[in-house]
Amino acid sequence: MQYVTTEGEQGICPSGWHIPTDTEWTKLSDSLGGETVAGGKIKEVGTVHWAPPNTGATNSSGFTALPGSYRSINGNFYDLSRKAYFYSSSRGGVINAWYRYLFYDNEYLGRTNNNKNYGFSCRCLQD
Repeated sequence: MQYVTTEGEQGICPSGWHIPTDTEWTKLSDSLGGETVAGGKIKEVGTVHWAPPNTGATNSSGFTALPGSYRSINGNFYDLSRKAYFYSSSRGGVINAWYRYLFYDNEYLGRTNNNKNYGFSCRCLQD
C-alpha cells in the first residue's frame, strides 16, 4: 500500500484513495454546518456502538463514524464506545499531526493536533 508521509498522498490507503488533509476535513465540517453540529451528522445513529446518549447523532451525511477510541503512547486503549479520533495527513508541527474527534455526549466535530505517536483511526477519501 505504499506507505508515505506526504500530505494528501495515498499513504496506507488503497489505490485511488488517500488520507484526507486537514483542509479536506474542514471542507467536510463546513459543508455540514460547521464544527458545532457536523459531528452529529457523521456519527452512526443509536447506541449499539456508541455509549448513550450519543447526542445529536443523525448520520445524515452517510459517513457512519464509529467510536474507535485511541491508543495512548503507553500502548493502552481508552474510551472505546465514547470517542472517535481520525487522523488527517497534515502535520501540526515537528512531532504532531492534525486530527478530528467525536464524543458520545455532543454533536461537535473537534479539531486539534497532537503527538503522532498516539494511535488514532484513519478514514480514506476517494481521489
